[in-house]
Amino acid sequence: MPDRRGFLSSVGGVVGALGLAPRMESLFDDAAPQLPASSLYEKDEEAYWTELRKQFLIPADEVYLNNGTVGSSPRPVLKAIFDSYEESERLAQTEPEDYPIWGYAAWNQYRDPLAEFIGCKRDEIALLRNATEANSYVANGLDLKAGDEVLITDQEHPGGEHPWDLRAKRYGIVVKKITLPKPVLNAASVLNLFNDGITPKTRVVFFSHITTTTGVVLPAKEICALTRSKGILSAVDGAHVPGMMKLNVHDLGCDFYSSSPHKWLQAPKGSGFLYVRDEVIDRVWNTIATEGWDDVKIRAERFQRIGSSNVPALAGLRAAIAFANQIGMDRIEKRHRQMADYVLGEMLKRGAESWTSPDAALRCGITTVTVAPAKMPDLENWMWKEKKIRIRGGAPHKIRQSTPYFILRKDVDRYLAAFDEYRNTKT
Repeated sequence: MPDRRGFLSSVGGVVGALGLAPRMESLFDDAAPQLPASSLYEKDEEAYWTELRKQFLIPADEVYLNNGTVGSSPRPVLKAIFDSYEESERLAQTEPEDYPIWGYAAWNQYRDPLAEFIGCKRDEIALLRNATEANSYVANGLDLKAGDEVLITDQEHPGGEHPWDLRAKRYGIVVKKITLPKPVLNAASVLNLFNDGITPKTRVVFFSHITTTTGVVLPAKEICALTRSKGILSAVDGAHVPGMMKLNVHDLGCDFYSSSPHKWLQAPKGSGFLYVRDEVIDRVWNTIATEGWDDVKIRAERFQRIGSSNVPALAGLRAAIAFANQIGMDRIEKRHRQMADYVLGEMLKRGAESWTSPDAALRCGITTVTVAPAKMPDLENWMWKEKKIRIRGGAPHKIRQSTPYFILRKDVDRYLAAFDEYRNTKT
């Protein structure tokens, strides 16, 4: 096999014209930043995260506060993707029927670390491309008849809500919504809303573990226990959870769990998964069909039989899991909570109105505030174009602040100073 340096040289005529070869090679050469020693964390946490920040290609002068939309894959993940492409595109696999595509087989070398990371069995995992695809599998695969009800919240992502809307429009199921307060004050109030929303016709309760609108961490375990006690299926959209906070889906007790690890786990774009509790796998029809679609022996694997797809994305997902494990999810979750609490506290001092729960158990890496009279998208555009700070705005006055673990205290302070400047000069 040619070494990586030789491989880059061989394609240099193509990528060199684009100015890419030096950048690609610098990801892997001896001068590339190394991971900080774990012992540095015990001595100086901010110094540790400062060194870890160098694993990300986001320019040092950019402040990134939008992991809630998409994360940035660190160097080890990019290396795994690149190595997989290099190996795959040689088309030199050992067996004549072995090809570098997934969508037709088990790919357990990728399912096993994921299953361990989220707390389930391999056979309950299907490797998909994002949470939207996973949610669509559930919404379209369950046997529901006209008049059956699905209970959701008013803070669902379009990729979670609209699969049910499609089913309702086409087949006559009923989608009912509960309205979550902004902010959610406590877990008991949420449980009461779900309990009151359930009727004898409710067949599925669908909700986001962490909502995209406000970042509230809903009491998923308690909601799932409530639905199970009433013989109702629970489907959880966990797009934000893996990589933001520790997760054990068996402990949650849900029937379905979907996710997009390209957010907080910093995995490749186009890597996702669907967890299906083993006891309910046979209740879900495939809605994409290829070889193996009706083979119940392969359990959840049949839902990843989606036709040819991108193996290097799986290699990157596995590397992202290893990267998070190397840092430690305890440290990562602690950092997310610290930075989110800091930015929220500082924005409240500046007169912002919080949509984020005052209960520390109901928040983690996302905080949401409204900042009238500042308007969106004016503030969001100004932040990026004038200050190279990425936030996520929402009309008319909302800011969603996602604070990934590699965000430094000085970066948050720079964002706060920019907000003060905008408020004092533009409003």
